[in-house]
Amino acid sequence: MDDVHVHASPVLPVADLDRALAHYAALGFSTSRHDDTYGFAAWAGLELHLAVVPGHDPLRTASAVFLHVPDADAVAALLVATGVGRTTSPVDTSYGMREGAHVDPDGNLLRFGSPLASGS
Repeated sequence: MDDVHVHASPVLPVADLDRALAHYAALGFSTSRHDDTYGFAAWAGLELHLAVVPGHDPLRTASAVFLHVPDADAVAALLVATGVGRTTSPVDTSYGMREGAHVDPDGNLLRFGSPLASGS
């Protein structure tokens, strides 16, 4: 199976597809819709699927995705500059990563991180 290439496209629950698509477009994602209940947001090789879930409650049904990025600080700066959603500044972790996070209007968490430089 060494020649198998796997690509994941996380499906995030949303209450309002128009709001979700607008949020991800404001972040710089390319967005499109399949229909009134399903859409897509793509950025830098990442493709998120956005699915309307009736009765979506972010406290019970939100999702989390971890993004491996080359520079967590650069990603955080890009997200903060958009002025949408909630983005936390990256911090160094005890397990050798520098990680930050972004939460969309539906409570979905996009964690992002990059390896700490050697000797950090």
